[in-house]
Amino acid sequence: MSVRLFNTYSRQTEDFTPLDPAGQRVKMYTCGPTVYNHAHIGNFRAYIFEDLLQRHLEARGYEVERVMNLTDVDDKTIRGARAAGRRLADFTQVYKDAFFTDLDTLRIKRADHFPAATEPRYIARMIAMIGQLLEQGIAYQAEDRSVYFRLAKFPAYGALAHLNLDELRPSGRVNSDEYEKENIGDFALWKAWDEADGEVRWEAPWGAGRPGWHIECSAMATALLGPELDIHCGGVDNIFPHHEAEIAQSECCTGKKFVRHWLHCAHLMVEGQKMSKSAGNFYTLRDLIGKGFTGREVRYALLTVNYRLPLNFTIAGLEGARAALGRIDEWVGRISDFRFQVSDLGGALPANLSERHEGFFNALDDDLNISGAMGQLFDLIRESNSALDHGQLTPAQTAELLKLWESINRVLAFERESIVVPAEVAALVERRQQVRSDKDWTASDRLRDEIAAHGWIVKDTKDGPKLSPK
Repeated sequence: MSVRLFNTYSRQTEDFTPLDPAGQRVKMYTCGPTVYNHAHIGNFRAYIFEDLLQRHLEARGYEVERVMNLTDVDDKTIRGARAAGRRLADFTQVYKDAFFTDLDTLRIKRADHFPAATEPRYIARMIAMIGQLLEQGIAYQAEDRSVYFRLAKFPAYGALAHLNLDELRPSGRVNSDEYEKENIGDFALWKAWDEADGEVRWEAPWGAGRPGWHIECSAMATALLGPELDIHCGGVDNIFPHHEAEIAQSECCTGKKFVRHWLHCAHLMVEGQKMSKSAGNFYTLRDLIGKGFTGREVRYALLTVNYRLPLNFTIAGLEGARAALGRIDEWVGRISDFRFQVSDLGGALPANLSERHEGFFNALDDDLNISGAMGQLFDLIRESNSALDHGQLTPAQTAELLKLWESINRVLAFERESIVVPAEVAALVERRQQVRSDKDWTASDRLRDEIAAHGWIVKDTKDGPKLSPK
């Protein structure tokens, strides 16, 4: 079964075929954060979906080269730096560092490239592309000294968002980086410097200023991946105007189709409402960590709803993620321990378990059908636990089962963090085992409570005590 992905441009699910003649290399661009604040969980929903996409493509044998940009100059970053009384570079660096920390906490693979818009090589490329558009008459300098893209020169504008421009009220020129569909108009490629920009300015042949948000991504994407991309991702809020503008300016500069497959994830709600600070439901990852949740629990909650469906993020959902991960942890621990308990009897893995593994990847082939994939995983857990209960698996077979899990986990990244048991807790467990062998159940219960007071739960099994953190 080939990988099939829903293309926002065509509004159809299509077979994925890379541009690479060998069919191996995939060029993927993902819109990264605007570093004026800590990224919120709505942002991370998109980044985790993109991480799942990359991991699954790699599991299917593709070589993915991914770019994630950092928007460190735009209206928001400049306003933030001015409000903080700091240089733009110093202000944005704080949030760049925080973003990379959050990526690691959520187990999101690092992209191959993290270009920042203010890097000199990309500013030079933006200026060159704008100059080319001016020479072609596709861009023009207005009386405000800013340079704008002339929409009338690109009739396909609106095709990604499926807008009928004839039905929308034109608004002349739009200088803001972000605007609504009703404000359709020529958009800014270069914003002439004014006092509000302070020290933020670069020299260009048409005057000092700074790039518009849209040209930044076109310049960075084509600089690193070439004029044609296999995949471009983002949230649905990026479709218009940002991605529409990227298509227009990139294709006018290169004369080639900019992107083959466009993928966008749906909005995230929190407790059934739009996330906002005024509603008290605005969460950064740091907020959730502060409430006692872990990065992998947040990852589970954001990952396990299909990317094209709206996600209602709730605290109850995070608690459900904790329980589901606990079930996975218990199963992985069981099959890991079983391999070393008895002699190796050999034997192939039962067909139904292999089929569940194959079914996991087949589900993801179908436009990242994560609910179907997770269903296959939990069926694998249930059926293999039953087989273990009935003595139907050998250590060699559980070793194979563990390999299946490892291949699945390379896509999900749900593995439990390494647990280090404190020496005092290990000593309490050892003492408890001794009093249990002496049938001193009162002392056993007292030691169980003492272990719990240290933040650990001890579970008695036929294979001995099992420890887990609370």
